[in-house]
Amino acid sequence: MTILEQVRARAIKVWEEAGLMEQCVEVTAAPLTVEQAIGRPEGHDFPIQKGKEKLMEAQFNGAKGQAFTDTYGNYRGRLADIAQLDLAEPMSQAIFVATLNAVMRSLGRTDCTIHCKDAGPAECSRRIAEHIRDAHGQPKIGMVGYQPAMIGALSGQFEIRVLDLDPDNIGQVKHGALIEGGGATDDVLRWADLLLVTGTTLANGSIDMFVNAKPVIFYGTTIAGAASIMGWDRFCPQSM
Repeated sequence: MTILEQVRARAIKVWEEAGLMEQCVEVTAAPLTVEQAIGRPEGHDFPIQKGKEKLMEAQFNGAKGQAFTDTYGNYRGRLADIAQLDLAEPMSQAIFVATLNAVMRSLGRTDCTIHCKDAGPAECSRRIAEHIRDAHGQPKIGMVGYQPAMIGALSGQFEIRVLDLDPDNIGQVKHGALIEGGGATDDVLRWADLLLVTGTTLANGSIDMFVNAKPVIFYGTTIAGAASIMGWDRFCPQSM
């Protein structure tokens, strides 16, 4: 099974034990605007600001969960329906992940499922360097995903290589680090002591290549519910 399929299998068990699968509960997911998603943060090159991603939001029994995705739309259905979605489909991946976050939040099994806004990304980035140093010393960091504030905070304090799939970023030096494409993945995995990986990898199906490769810290709201289920290390101190 893929990592996402493993997460789904564990999620279904939780949902069944909570008696939620057969209930007629509606779950909705809809793409948010930039300001709804992240407010007005410092800087202007977050992927969502450039139209590269949308933040989908699911609501379940009053709790909200989100997932970044580049394939988005509206959806309504029972948990039993969502449990049967084809996880090979990008939109289904995002719907499932956002839903998982909302349901786990409603059950009190995870928190921080709503993206931080305004000054939140900058404050998170200031704290990540301290978190890494306390837990891992002075590692060489392989970062997966373009998070400009975080790159800027880390590039002056650690050796860092950044992987991203956006052709507008690849080959550019941004915030003190060269942005490398997917073709450099194997080399970065060999080089790094620690991986700092965006939770969006769960929603786009690319997470498998990073789990168990090296010690990993996931960041962001997208992976909140899965990190709780799977016991993964996650850093997301400014989210709500």
